[in-house]
Amino acid sequence: MADDPGTRSGTGQTRRRGAALEEAILRAAVDELTESGYAALTMEKVAARAGTNKNAVYRRWPNRLALGIAAYRQLSTTVPLPDTGELRGDVLAFLRLANRHWSSPLGAILRELLSAAGGAPELLARMQGQSGDAAAAPWLTILGRAVARGEAAPEALHPRVATVAIVLLRNEYVVRGVPTAPDEVLVEIVDEVFLPLVRRRGPSSG
Repeated sequence: MADDPGTRSGTGQTRRRGAALEEAILRAAVDELTESGYAALTMEKVAARAGTNKNAVYRRWPNRLALGIAAYRQLSTTVPLPDTGELRGDVLAFLRLANRHWSSPLGAILRELLSAAGGAPELLARMQGQSGDAAAAPWLTILGRAVARGEAAPEALHPRVATVAIVLLRNEYVVRGVPTAPDEVLVEIVDEVFLPLVRRRGPSSG
């Protein structure tokens, strides 16, 4: 018989297929990830928890890193953009939200995944289910508001400029291995790096 939901195999496992099986595997991976972290995540544990076999897991995710990323995406949520009415306030508020996430239990899972993948930028985009351009979108929106208010020149509206603050914060965790970034570090990133960079981007800067 095909893997229909609700039927049982001779081993006592529930036989499922398609979306039902994929959902069961992802749910099991999420539970394993939140209970034990990425370091203890294995395809065998996930398969056993989902009531299936390793082959069913490997057919959908080629390795445990890919499975871990998929599970993390199930856990992560979209955060609304701050709108303080000024560029500095928006960037600092969004950076503080990111810092709270990175220092949370969910953020610890994210750091484990990034470490396993060597901190590759494209991995972060995969975790968010986005292309690299889409991952920069919220920061471009914040910077675009500043351009519309006259706080920044249109030439400043560039993905690398818009995302420099979050990249520097990510380095605090990934490169330096800090458990959390002090608020004064966030203020320094905004005041000493981000804002001067934005202000330098004008018609005369080429």
